[in-house]
Amino acid sequence: MSWQAYVDQRYIKVLQAASKPSPVPSHANNPHPSLVGTGHVDKAAIFNSEGTSVWASSANFKVTPQEMQEVVGAYKDTATPKAVQASGLHIAGQKYIVIKADDTSLYGKKGREGVVIVKTKQALLITHYPETVQPGTAANTVEKLGAYLSGVGY
Repeated sequence: MSWQAYVDQRYIKVLQAASKPSPVPSHANNPHPSLVGTGHVDKAAIFNSEGTSVWASSANFKVTPQEMQEVVGAYKDTATPKAVQASGLHIAGQKYIVIKADDTSLYGKKGREGVVIVKTKQALLITHYPETVQPGTAANTVEKLGAYLSGVGY
């Protein structure tokens, strides 16, 4: 089985099951239309939990390896508060003020837009919501998907 077929079989079906159906077809440039198709996030990526491998990503959402190491470092930080809450977090070339940082979730804001990052057993869900979406709505959508993935072993 090819890597793309594996991703399609495992992750796209999981994303479709956890989100509202989307009229956007699934293909390599938009590997998780159901998450983005909710309208609660406009860009998203799924990485392995070490942040070293991209499993799926919106075509217009480029998270650099350095940015992923910031995310992974924030999850490894056991201090209270986490250092990322003072320094901020960079995602896709933008700096976000971190408003929540715990063992499974990182929330960042830049003006009225923001990011919601959720860690599961094997994956990191990196999502961006536009200023037209309420932060709680975006967070709820991503947190539910994270809980679903954790519940099925991911």
